[in-house]
Amino acid sequence: MAKIQGFRRLGPLTPLVGTWEGNTGEDVSFRHQHEKIISTSYFERFSFAPIPVQNNGDQVLEGLKYTNQAWRHGEETMDPFHDEVGYLLWDEVRGQVLRAVCFGRGISILAGGDAEAYSTVLPFRSEVGDPNYGILQNKYLSERAQLVRFESIFTFDDEDTFHYDQTLVLKMTEFNGATMDHVDTNTLHRVG
Repeated sequence: MAKIQGFRRLGPLTPLVGTWEGNTGEDVSFRHQHEKIISTSYFERFSFAPIPVQNNGDQVLEGLKYTNQAWRHGEETMDPFHDEVGYLLWDEVRGQVLRAVCFGRGISILAGGDAEAYSTVLPFRSEVGDPNYGILQNKYLSERAQLVRFESIFTFDDEDTFHYDQTLVLKMTEFNGATMDHVDTNTLHRVG
């Protein structure tokens, strides 16, 4: 990606402002109705909008509020199978990007990673029990499909294209407590 010159109030989050769509999504996860791990293709839409500067004492956070929804191919006129809302935040002094995300399934995550103002790769990582970048989920999920680690990487290909790779590591009762990787990936293009 060519380096975008000029002031970047939102640091590495600056290129995300706007609406993005991707039609090449792939979700690899356990599907209860099939009782096995399967791959599903999907279409999705992200919208990112700047928020006011957030001050935590001496900490200054710039950021974006976002929404994300995804539809399985062939179900685009139906309810999305995935719905999330969240914030992406930039702490310039500490060189950190943060992703505060809530999934409609009763999961909340605060993930973070190192980044500079012109970074083209944004890493977000979280683990259950981490006092800073941790995971909360409802009782049902904790008992049956406990999310133990979350990793997500946004990579900018150019100013109008980015892709992400995301892995949720789940401890599943269907696998006698062994873990499985729920993997999502997609390439998105700016549409507005």
